[in-house]
Amino acid sequence: MSNPHRVLHRFLPLVLLATCASAQTTPYRYFRAGNAADRAAQVQAGFALMGGGKDLDEAFRWLCQRAGGGDFLVLRATGNDEYNSYIQGLCPLNSVATVVIPNADAAHAPFVAEKIREASGIFIAGGDQANYINFWMGSPVQAALNDSIHRSAPIGGTSAGLAVLGEYAYSAQGDKPDDPNLDGKTAIADPFGSRITLVHGFLDIPILKGVVTDTHFATRKRMGRLLVFLARLNPSGETTVRGIGVEQRAAVLLEPDGQSTVVGHGSAYFIEPTKKPAILEQGKPLSVAGMEVQKVAPGHSFNIKEWHGDATTYTLSIENGAIQSTQAGGGIY
Repeated sequence: MSNPHRVLHRFLPLVLLATCASAQTTPYRYFRAGNAADRAAQVQAGFALMGGGKDLDEAFRWLCQRAGGGDFLVLRATGNDEYNSYIQGLCPLNSVATVVIPNADAAHAPFVAEKIREASGIFIAGGDQANYINFWMGSPVQAALNDSIHRSAPIGGTSAGLAVLGEYAYSAQGDKPDDPNLDGKTAIADPFGSRITLVHGFLDIPILKGVVTDTHFATRKRMGRLLVFLARLNPSGETTVRGIGVEQRAAVLLEPDGQSTVVGHGSAYFIEPTKKPAILEQGKPLSVAGMEVQKVAPGHSFNIKEWHGDATTYTLSIENGAIQSTQAGGGIY
């Protein structure tokens, strides 16, 4: 998260008033900074896939521009309003608000769905995506988010917020409180282990149909687990689901037509399975070949619809519990 105290002085009284107003007895918490009344805005669709870590100013400015100077909304299940001052310091907006939706009661509160439907732009913060799936899926929050996508409001997410943007999502519902990071080695050892929980259809972003995403990619050694997700989702060898892994402090800025640009301080990995897994059984290490990787560096482009871009290409396979790479030196990232 970027410095939560970066705020223009002229916004400070409004931030404090919004925080005080959130003390009402409700299952959610709502913080608003800026103008109290919404303003109509001309919005432009777009999707910011942020890999996590320290927030990336460029990605937020891109979302704000598409929000047309209107009313920007941050969604989270835990935390507070620190994004309000950060985003206001970057963007000329009518208002920035945060709504914390920590349980199913909050997700069914009419006020929350109303604010989502009124927002000119939406950002889903990091945290634990299990909360988003457990509390928001099947609720008015899910319906309001999908309505907002269909009315062309721009939407982005970082870390857990990115994890739920694809048609398929790793839900983290089996994670352990003392070990929240499912790494690649653990996933490969048993592709049907209790921690590998995949859900379908939380968000309906047309250009991300047939996509599963992953975050904090190289830093937390998650290539192996994304390969496991892809093997699970393509068991017959017919490619119906592809993967996108995004490094920390990087983002994929995606147009509705499929054209995208990678920005920030890391790469994005676009992965397509091309062969049927040789071994895909509970309790046995995954064995699979033909995972085609296109690694796209910052400043370069990739077309998701055509699944081709300005990339370094190589192939990965998994044998005897280890990832093999055709890259010089055997690097997997």
